[in-house]
Amino acid sequence: MDLKNSVEVSASGLRAQSLRMRIIAENLANADSVATTPGGQPYRRRVATFESEVDRASGAQGVSIRSIEGDKSAFQRVYQPGNPAADATGYVLRPNVNSLVESADMKAAQRAYEANLNAIEAAKGMTMRTIDLLK
Repeated sequence: MDLKNSVEVSASGLRAQSLRMRIIAENLANADSVATTPGGQPYRRRVATFESEVDRASGAQGVSIRSIEGDKSAFQRVYQPGNPAADATGYVLRPNVNSLVESADMKAAQRAYEANLNAIEAAKGMTMRTIDLLK
């Protein structure tokens, strides 16, 4: 694999992790939101799934987002009869977002993003050293 391909692979990782971090930030922002209508559905946590993709021209294998889907786990039910979003029995559905899980996912995405940046910097450094040797 040449240096150009290695940078392209890392760049695909940067794009994927950047989108993952945006989705996690959206989940965290909506962790306390409830439905706007009585008995309605609150915000549903979203999860990004990755897939491997091959660049046919170079043969390099990168990563891309396969899909962004709603988490199928159950909503949390909280008894709040005075809440405008409460159903007929007084329960309000809360989002299925766990802030602790989202924070851990965000940290993992940040680390993966940093690793891809470091790989690009290493490729850039090797290119600069090669140019210096050719002088």
